[in-house]
Amino acid sequence: MSPLSLPRLRMKPKANARAVRHGAPWVYDNEIVTDRRTKAMTPGALAVLEDADRAELALVAVNPNSRIFARVLDGPGVTLDRAWLEARLRAALALREVLFDAPFYRLVHAEADGLPGVIIDRFGDTAVVQPNAAWADVLLNDLVAALVSVTGVKNVLKNAGGRTRGLEGLDDVSTVPVGQAPDGPLPVPMNGATYMADLTGGQKTGLFFDQRPNHAFAARLSRGARVLDVFSHVGGFSLAALAAGATSALAVDGSAPALDLAQQGAAAMGVSDRFATRQGDAFAALEALAAEGESFDVVICDPPAFAPSKQALEAGLRAYERIAKLAAPLVREGGFLGLCSCSHAADLSKFRQASTRGIGRAGRRGALIHTGFAGPDHPLHPQLAESGYLKALFYRL
Repeated sequence: MSPLSLPRLRMKPKANARAVRHGAPWVYDNEIVTDRRTKAMTPGALAVLEDADRAELALVAVNPNSRIFARVLDGPGVTLDRAWLEARLRAALALREVLFDAPFYRLVHAEADGLPGVIIDRFGDTAVVQPNAAWADVLLNDLVAALVSVTGVKNVLKNAGGRTRGLEGLDDVSTVPVGQAPDGPLPVPMNGATYMADLTGGQKTGLFFDQRPNHAFAARLSRGARVLDVFSHVGGFSLAALAAGATSALAVDGSAPALDLAQQGAAAMGVSDRFATRQGDAFAALEALAAEGESFDVVICDPPAFAPSKQALEAGLRAYERIAKLAAPLVREGGFLGLCSCSHAADLSKFRQASTRGIGRAGRRGALIHTGFAGPDHPLHPQLAESGYLKALFYRL
């Protein structure tokens, strides 16, 4: 659609139009002049955003059902068409091809790759798309066609799970727009390990690529070590540790299907004899291991988001502190404790304070030797703190 024919959306006089000019990607509902016309706009529709003086600011995608009323797509004179989508995808692909030798990575990380609300993870010739914003849902067919054209993938899965689509007022119906879904878990090589990714029944898109550099750092600490991987999912830290020469690894998770995939990964690597799993509540498992007198050279805890929102922050920080308090006694003297958070509401400082406090409450002392973040295929939008959600702290106790 030509920019000249698009509806106009105006910011309130006291809204921060300068932030948009400087790259802020979101405009909230309380920053927009709303009337019957704007409230009746179709979720996912395009519009030209103007400041209070009617100067054009940006091409935006609108969703009256969301707190994020407008998402910035490009400059005000741009036409959004298939060529535009292909250009954004080519830029995203070019970065990943510099970073990785094999086509297993996050191809698109939403705003930071210029495709607001869009997540695309690539697994060889299969891609999983999460269109978590209304505009991407509306243009899904064009987005998928552009994705196939740019990358040459044979299969594209739409994953409609997750909290974000609900906040946008979108459905939870997953589909296969192109090709077919794999008939079983796909093997994914990473850090010398093999992970089995369930692209249709697993968490999120099937695998967490974001922890790749933190898996690698933990693996360096794990040569010749006994390793405990808590909230292991499909064996993220434990399989990387075994690939690096750990003598044994125990993976703990509440999900039996995730642990089954971890065991399949260990079998594919030929390390089943050094790998064990324990299903159950992670807090209870940590208490039980302590009662059994167990100790490990390396302990890693990578829980789900305990603080997914500001409202959950205080409870989440208490949970992170408790994890640290339960995990620290299991680390032998001179061993290593890795603690992770994927809660964007808990910033690095708050998470570090909670973790250090938990270690202290366990009667342990330690030095913080490394702070890790998501890998470079999860770029950080410099004006969107939410895109820098992942933190990993490594202590020597």
